[in-house]
Amino acid sequence: MRLDAIRLPALAHWETVPESWRKALSALALTWFTLIAAFAGDWLAMFDQWWNSSTYNHVLLVIPIIGWLAWQRWPQVSTLDPQPWRWGLVALAGAVLLWVLGTFAGFNLVRQTGAVAMLPATGLLLLGPRVFTALLFPFAYMAFLVPFGDELIPPLQTITAKMTIALVDFTAIPAQIDGVFIDTPAGLFEVAEACSGVKFLIAMVALGVLVGNVCFKTWRRRIAFLALCIVVPVLANGVRAWGTIFAAQYVGAETAGGIDHLIYGWVFFALVITAVMAIGWRYFDRDPREPMVDIEAVRSAPLLDRLERQAIAAPLALALAAVLVIGGAGWAKAADALEASLPQQIFLPDVAGWKRVAYQPQAAWEPRAAGAAHRLLGRYEDAAGNQVDVFFAVFAAQGEGREAGGFGQGALTPNSTWAWTSAGPEIGGARSDRLLSGGSIERFALTWYRTGSVTSGSNIALKIANIEDRLLLRARPTAMLIVSAESRPGRSATAALQAFTRTIGDPGPWMDRIGEQR
Repeated sequence: MRLDAIRLPALAHWETVPESWRKALSALALTWFTLIAAFAGDWLAMFDQWWNSSTYNHVLLVIPIIGWLAWQRWPQVSTLDPQPWRWGLVALAGAVLLWVLGTFAGFNLVRQTGAVAMLPATGLLLLGPRVFTALLFPFAYMAFLVPFGDELIPPLQTITAKMTIALVDFTAIPAQIDGVFIDTPAGLFEVAEACSGVKFLIAMVALGVLVGNVCFKTWRRRIAFLALCIVVPVLANGVRAWGTIFAAQYVGAETAGGIDHLIYGWVFFALVITAVMAIGWRYFDRDPREPMVDIEAVRSAPLLDRLERQAIAAPLALALAAVLVIGGAGWAKAADALEASLPQQIFLPDVAGWKRVAYQPQAAWEPRAAGAAHRLLGRYEDAAGNQVDVFFAVFAAQGEGREAGGFGQGALTPNSTWAWTSAGPEIGGARSDRLLSGGSIERFALTWYRTGSVTSGSNIALKIANIEDRLLLRARPTAMLIVSAESRPGRSATAALQAFTRTIGDPGPWMDRIGEQR
């Protein structure tokens, strides 16, 4: 048998693809490979979350789903002629800028979104507006490659706790709720981050969007099904948490916890998914044999005719794309090299009416400020016996691994004895948190960030200020101040915090004075 007579199935199929499509797909594949390699740090970080975090394990299915969605549209899309489009460079520039801004802010979610957005942006650039329109949903579904949703954990914890206590009261189980803690005769239960239901909610949203496109034609039904995929898992998670507490009253908390992870964690939510699909099934209005894209509407759209006239040669498009990517990466590298000048040593200052005393907390507590150039932690006491703990950290720059407002930074250190319970008292525009250790030791913490003239308890405000500095390649330090107090018998933590903050006044200038010591 002659070797040239041997044809692999995939190769044989590739030879049937129109020449224009072979060139376009080859260019697109090479571009995507280059972009993923160029931003390998972001893609590896995302893959680590897909693989190791149960919240994002479902993303491993998103990748083949995107391929399947494109393949379903291929019979119709292949009849179009791909044409590189000059305005796709604007979309790519936007994606690169998003990555740059995320890098400047040390905001991984924004940075990773930019890295993913470069893929559909180059799809628009190399395939043109008509083909992109026909493949719009597969490109848009790439958004689910980005690990998002951690921001929803605190509100979901609160919602789950409130639903759980309502069901516990309804079933006549004696209980008291304190933030995300529920005390029952069988023990103290915490609606922890893992119990917030965020991972099931995110997976259900991804499923709802997919089913909405594949199984429905009308937007009213799509929106209704997506709403069902949002509401049902939140309600189901409340029932799951109640079921754990209910079972604990009879079999003990430890056994109930095992039941929760085995039965409620898998069987219960599998039944919920089945129920949601069963409810939606009767309202599916797309014939499975119907093409996934109305190719004639795409082919005859006057707007697409006008847009497609703004063509660009593929080699020029690739060259300009390379300039945008290299320029953005170079800009980020230059900003990452910025370092503000800091004093060799700093000290906690004297405060009128307050004296420094030994730091002896009821439960070990030390905020986290990874990457800070200086850290201070001390305790103050006034004549009335009020005690507050002051933590101060200053960063020479903000970047990967040294973000003042990054995940795990601040008053609540991950994997410690402390757990977030609820928001604390509103004082001075600070971020306010109520923390609990061992189920009985309570601490209120106020957090401020300072950079330039900006003082805020908002992480978003800090990120915006850091972005502005790095856009202008301006080196300025960033400081974090946490003023906290423990609840003690006969002593109000809130009163202590209010008294101390009244004394120091505006926390911004006070933080500047600490950071300027030499």
